Order: sequence, then structure tokens, then C-alpha cells
Amino acid sequence: YKRLLDIYSSNSKTVDALMKLELPSGVEVEIKV
Repeated sequence: YKRLLDIYSSNSKTVDALMKLELPSGVEVEIKV
């Protein structure tokens, strides 16, 4: 089960916010720049 989130015109604040998300165990996040 996957969810894809496309973010356009992102900046460093956006990436920092995504990296600091607290997710339940077993949930993986992959960020491609």
C-alpha cells in the first residue's frame, strides 16, 4: 500500500518539515529531490 505525494516549487522549509514528521512504526518515507 503506497501513497504518492508530488510537491512542486518546494524549498528547504518544505523538506525540513517532511523530514520531521512523526509517523507510526512500520511506515516508511522516501523523499526524492
